[in-house]
Amino acid sequence: MKKHRILLAGIFHETHSFVEELTSFNDFTIKRGAEILERTGDGSTISGFLEVAEAEGWEVVPVADYAAMPSGTVDHAVFEQFSNELDTSLREALADGGLEGIWLSLHGAMVTTRSVDPEGDLLAAIRGVPGAETLPLFAVFDLHANFTDKMASHANGLVGYRENPHIDSRDSAVRSAQMLARALKEGARPRVLARNAPIIWAPPGTGTADRPMRDLEQLARRIEAQNPEIWEASVIAGYSFSDVPQAGVAFCVTTTGSERDAGRALDELERLAIELREFGRPQEWDLDDALSEIGKKRGGPYIVVEPADNIGGGAPGDDTAVLRGFLRHGFTNSAVIIADSAAVAALADARPGDKRRLSIGGKGSRLGVGPLEAEVEFVSRSDGAFTLEDRNSHMVASRGIHIEMGPSAVVRLEGVTILLTSLKTPPNDLGQFRSQGIVPEKLFAIGVKAAVAHRRAYDPIAAGSYTVSTPGPCTSELVTLPYRRLRQPVFPISHERKQ
Repeated sequence: MKKHRILLAGIFHETHSFVEELTSFNDFTIKRGAEILERTGDGSTISGFLEVAEAEGWEVVPVADYAAMPSGTVDHAVFEQFSNELDTSLREALADGGLEGIWLSLHGAMVTTRSVDPEGDLLAAIRGVPGAETLPLFAVFDLHANFTDKMASHANGLVGYRENPHIDSRDSAVRSAQMLARALKEGARPRVLARNAPIIWAPPGTGTADRPMRDLEQLARRIEAQNPEIWEASVIAGYSFSDVPQAGVAFCVTTTGSERDAGRALDELERLAIELREFGRPQEWDLDDALSEIGKKRGGPYIVVEPADNIGGGAPGDDTAVLRGFLRHGFTNSAVIIADSAAVAALADARPGDKRRLSIGGKGSRLGVGPLEAEVEFVSRSDGAFTLEDRNSHMVASRGIHIEMGPSAVVRLEGVTILLTSLKTPPNDLGQFRSQGIVPEKLFAIGVKAAVAHRRAYDPIAAGSYTVSTPGPCTSELVTLPYRRLRQPVFPISHERKQ
């Protein structure tokens, strides 16, 4: 019996439109051909697909996998190269034995210098290749995608993550690949119908353990249970830092049923989102108020969460506001992580116990509080490589379990331990600290540059958690961002600007 041949490719980037940097080829990790097949077992979305492919006995045609950390607008040349590679491989595969399907690993919130909807453009281009017009095309995408009509109209099945933190990225890929297998076995061709709600939420308001996302996910599961023709209902929180027309909250259903039934499902989801929209507005502490409150306590660790410098949201991860706060309030036995390759390089010849004058952080965004000049004590250095303790960590989706922070150094400043990394690395796994000899459970306070993704790692050890407002590009005050393309009206931006 002839094996089904399935083309595999992936491109993954969450684009922050309001940071100055341009994301180039140097920022992407690129794997091609057989190298992609080596990702089996690494916990990524690609790994999830490969597990299903093996179980189904598929012949996988691997093309390319491009992935980069959240950051500024992508140089369109990167997307163009990926698209050309995919187009060439697709045409060759169709000419040499044919294909039975296509499976893609996407993020869904990419913006390039020439496109506000590259994922939609990609799917449309695939459908424009002779022989690929009706091939079963399925993909997995991030819960923080900015969903578009073009994405929906050119796919048979699009499956979003259901959890934030994204502990289910691999599972969602498995679910998507299994839907492709079902389509092949049943000869079915589902379609995707979508709806953009008039809402945009900052990342701290999109945790799925809390309202409104918890309620919306529960409704999506009920919709699936009530209508077997709806294979998947995805709740899309959206990514508020991409300045694109369809940024924000959306819903999509993959269905073999009627457009009317799908529309009713989308109506239900949209109505609930509008009803609960206020719950998606984050409540954040003033930094000094939070630190004063923590200062009255014993034990620990107390987690000070700084969404405005959220590495997983595209911020540089080098702001010094929380570090300065720890020093100002006399916190000892505390720690922060700051991405600063120049500071690491300045310590290249330091020995344990050496004292060095150092410029720490504050270099990546004009919105932050700037560098901190201080004399520090050098503790240690490393290559910055570590393995995730948690194979379901938020960061595993595109990167797998083996993480590179680049050359790193640990220094101390007045009782605060500072882990300096060369590459910004989301604080989503305790192995990050432990790999550098720092035991997070024994600390009094920890500064965390995140919004929600850190919770899987830090909530189990936290004596308390305080989300604070600081200056930075991932601000939760969305009304302050200079949107130019975003559709209107969208809550809460249009609501606040009227007042």
